[in-house]
Amino acid sequence: MKLWQKGSTAHEKVDLFTVGKDREYDLVLAKYDCQASIVHAKMLSKIGIISSLEAKKLKQTLIEIESQAKKGDFTIENEFEDMHSKIEYLLIQKLGDLGKKIHTARSRNDQILVAMHLYLKHELSEIKNQVKEIFELLLSLAEKHQKKLLPGYTHLQVAMPSSFGLWFSAYAESLIDDLYFLQGAYNIADQNPLGSAAGYGSAFPIDRKFTTESLGFSELKVNSVAAQMGRGKLEKSTAIAISSIGSTLSKLSMDICLYMGKNFNFISFPDNLTTGSSIMPHKKNPDLFELVRGKCNSLEALPNQLALLTTNLPSGYHRELQLTKGPIIDAIHEIKSCLEILVFSLPNIKVKKNITNLDIYDELFTVDTLNQEVLDGKPFRDAYRELGNAIEKNTFKPNRGVEHSHIGSIGNLGLDIIRKKMEKHFS
Repeated sequence: MKLWQKGSTAHEKVDLFTVGKDREYDLVLAKYDCQASIVHAKMLSKIGIISSLEAKKLKQTLIEIESQAKKGDFTIENEFEDMHSKIEYLLIQKLGDLGKKIHTARSRNDQILVAMHLYLKHELSEIKNQVKEIFELLLSLAEKHQKKLLPGYTHLQVAMPSSFGLWFSAYAESLIDDLYFLQGAYNIADQNPLGSAAGYGSAFPIDRKFTTESLGFSELKVNSVAAQMGRGKLEKSTAIAISSIGSTLSKLSMDICLYMGKNFNFISFPDNLTTGSSIMPHKKNPDLFELVRGKCNSLEALPNQLALLTTNLPSGYHRELQLTKGPIIDAIHEIKSCLEILVFSLPNIKVKKNITNLDIYDELFTVDTLNQEVLDGKPFRDAYRELGNAIEKNTFKPNRGVEHSHIGSIGNLGLDIIRKKMEKHFS
């Protein structure tokens, strides 16, 4: 069954090529299509296209189908092109001619649009909550380990003293930046495209304000053409948000992989969170974090993929837009799984003590030693040259006792300030 079919059928090869994996992805979106259809039926009743009793019958059946979709019992067989055709078939099968009325005053174009908007609103909220969870975990680790020093690096060369408190809280605060992108994507998703039909509205006197309020959207996507042009842009804005979170998680995972290595040996994890080698019995590999790094690096390419896919498409609907659905659904699954596994594993991190007491880290304290001499009255340039000469002659004696006091330093992490910044996203 195809909603556009008027008699003749497409060749089997054409059907296979044009549908692709849409049935698989539509299983994810089916419950949102049902939710939108329920409200659409109510609206049709409100404007007198169908009776209130008919709307009630449609709602009851759609709730049953939605329940099946939530449980994973909803299927889309090969004879159906997508979720829309299968859902309409089920309505007709149970309600007869009444089921044929559900498509009045809408198109598959605004059906998939509103389903994607509802789906992404839900998923972006879920991701936001997961980000908050890992944020709180990182801050708690920062507080727990704030006194334990850690070598800081520039160019992968020993630079200045850092701390585990500074390291953990750096990633916590970075996630706040990622949420700005996430909120932007949510704001785009929080606009109702239902009623734009195939992109040029409808001759039916539909009530778009009613569907906007009933579906829980903050705003109406007013212009019908703009609503259709939003397809691709919505997915790309979501991809940008996901890639930003992915960038943060990838960098964190890279640090973990480095710090677990024997040449660093700053942190470790229990054996049940590492893997071994088939021939090297000593190996404890950070596969978990390498996979987070790899998955998140792949996610960083997604905005470019969607940008290239939609580049130079004129206004109106084009079949390429179907290809935006799969990548964004897959990306949401991936970023959520990466957040989940990090929340699961990070509480088990073991942090090594007294790392910077080793002689190999003496040069970490050159800047602190230099700054203390300047504070004691020596001109900066003189102190700099003298210290440089001492390092060359191997006579440098580090001052490990200098304390940092400014906000955002190893001696004053400002965790409460960082937490308040995050709370703004949830106020």
